[in-house]
Amino acid sequence: MCLSINFTGKKIGFALTGSHCTLAKVLPAIEDLIERGAKVFPILSESVLRDETRFGTPQKWREKVIDITGNQPITTIPEAEPIGPQGLLDIVVVAPCTGNTLAKIVNGITDTVVTMAVKAHLRNQRPVVLAIATNDGLGNNAQNIGLLMNTSNIYLVPLGQDNPVVKPNSLVARMDLIVDAIEYAVESKQIQPVFIEYRGI
Repeated sequence: MCLSINFTGKKIGFALTGSHCTLAKVLPAIEDLIERGAKVFPILSESVLRDETRFGTPQKWREKVIDITGNQPITTIPEAEPIGPQGLLDIVVVAPCTGNTLAKIVNGITDTVVTMAVKAHLRNQRPVVLAIATNDGLGNNAQNIGLLMNTSNIYLVPLGQDNPVVKPNSLVARMDLIVDAIEYAVESKQIQPVFIEYRGI
């Protein structure tokens, strides 16, 4: 799947949203991008900044992304808005992307820092990569995923059912394929296949 694209000098916005059980699984992708020369700018959702869960505290996640990227995170709508008019980023990645966030993106709702970052970036017709993690991917959000797949400059990380017996509507992206999906998106291509057997990492 890998195209071995050089990320040197690429400015990548990497947004984390509130699928807290998935947050640790996306950090290796950030590290990989940096090792390959990208400059990564973290964007933290209101949930990640606010909610303490059994997977960690807001302070933990904030400190981790600062330590990995060397950059302070974008955390407010006013901070995210200039991404568009100033053309600050080459790519925006949302990983994990919750069902709430993907529903807002497809319906043009920009009331969070992450959805503002996506809207502002799409203004420049540049790629947005979504690594979906939602319990209702085959439920209420199924139609939203379908619409996103037909939206210009939106690309999906391959995903599958993570627990079809207990949670038959749940879909989770293969977080180990985030960088591969970004490589394809840089070339204006959707990595294929989109729907695959899920394997936890």
